[in-house]
Amino acid sequence: MTSLGPLHALTLAILALSSAPSVPAAPDPGQRSQRLLDELVDITGVPGMGAAIWQGGRITWRGSAGWRDLAAGTPVDADTRFRLASVSKLVAVAAAARLAEDGKLDLDAPVAALWEGVDPEWPALSVRQLAAHTAGVPHYQDRDADRGSVAYATAREAAGLVRGRQLLSAPGERYHYSSWGYTLMSAVIEARSGQRFPEYVTRHVTRDLAIGVDGDNRSDPRATRTYQFEGGRPTPAPAHDSSYTWAGGGYSGTPSAVAEFGGRMMAGDIVPVARFQAMLEPARLNDGREVRDDDYAIGLGWRTLTDQDGRRRAQHAGVTLGARSALVTWPDLPAAEQTAVSLLSNTLWVSSIEQSASMLAAPHMAVPADLVPAGCPVHATRYEGRFRGQPIAGTVTFAVEDGICIGKLSLAGDAKAYFDAFPQKDASHLRVISLDAGTGLSRAALVAPTGLYDLRAQPDGSHRAPLGSSSELRVNFLATRP
Repeated sequence: MTSLGPLHALTLAILALSSAPSVPAAPDPGQRSQRLLDELVDITGVPGMGAAIWQGGRITWRGSAGWRDLAAGTPVDADTRFRLASVSKLVAVAAAARLAEDGKLDLDAPVAALWEGVDPEWPALSVRQLAAHTAGVPHYQDRDADRGSVAYATAREAAGLVRGRQLLSAPGERYHYSSWGYTLMSAVIEARSGQRFPEYVTRHVTRDLAIGVDGDNRSDPRATRTYQFEGGRPTPAPAHDSSYTWAGGGYSGTPSAVAEFGGRMMAGDIVPVARFQAMLEPARLNDGREVRDDDYAIGLGWRTLTDQDGRRRAQHAGVTLGARSALVTWPDLPAAEQTAVSLLSNTLWVSSIEQSASMLAAPHMAVPADLVPAGCPVHATRYEGRFRGQPIAGTVTFAVEDGICIGKLSLAGDAKAYFDAFPQKDASHLRVISLDAGTGLSRAALVAPTGLYDLRAQPDGSHRAPLGSSSELRVNFLATRP
């Protein structure tokens, strides 16, 4: 028998390798986050979204999906600027903290002693109380229906709109969310710094970041058009001048800039780390109770909670005409693992926006230690379970796509009616996108018309996703009955 020469044997080996079935490489964290963002835009009907992740000192991922301008067919890109809405409040409290750090602002002094424009009929209230929404200042009222129709040159001028209003409670007595309180705060910052609020913020807080005051988003070529849902379809939002509340909701920025801002706060690049940590500590009412709003403890503007894996999250969300936004951070992780994620959109829609942002960051963070192993249920054809306490059932399909377990759950009955009640487009299904490193389904993102939720396998074989503090989805994936 004639033996093969070494060159011939090598050729056969190469041919054998080339003909062997290829195993797709597992997607990297950025690819998985981008898939989540794409699915979220698709299922909600929101024209465009952008997101970014800062981790360990730098931006590690940028994501864009959908359209910056529907009529022009212009896609969202990394330089698209979105309205920040109430995420602007985090910029404002950073300015107040920076001024306090420089010895120019006493956060606990009576505002009347810091700026002469405060209503003289009000009892003493402080910047700290304004930041924690405990000063008693009201939020927007019926008289403010035409806000956004006038341009104000300074925060002090805009703060004149608040004079003469009756406080809702004595300062320090109760929590009352108030963007007008932030307008007052920005007036104090102007008075103590000797600069217009936007100028002080640019020089001492945002510096080189692509964050600035928002106009009507029609003259800035980098700014997205803004939309609102009517009959489940996005339509252009009317022009709106936000100079009445720069500090409360009047800034815009790119997703990367917003995530970088969150990272810089954690890293001590805007105020010292000790000052930032103090900002996260819950404020106190006059009787000593922590200031809380639903699941959140309220500090100097920042809202904190403990997530499903026992980590403290510090964050803020925003909603305004033509925008839904969030900045979420994990400030207690080791420096190399500290994470900030931004999620910005160009439409007013109803969503669990902070939870959605945290799910975009999940592929980039440590895998929870207590996950229950579960395979991709590719043979499942139906599901049964409970949604917000009510029984649900429907059809389901699963497949492994590009190394990811992907599922599609039909929506019907009470579950469909629940999601169809929101202004965004109606949906016929939910998506399941696995977050497992392999092709399993221990943990996934549930993509719904209201956002991204954390779906995890349970010891009893079901999968569960909390939808808030008091409701959940729990399902079993089943094969067709014999």
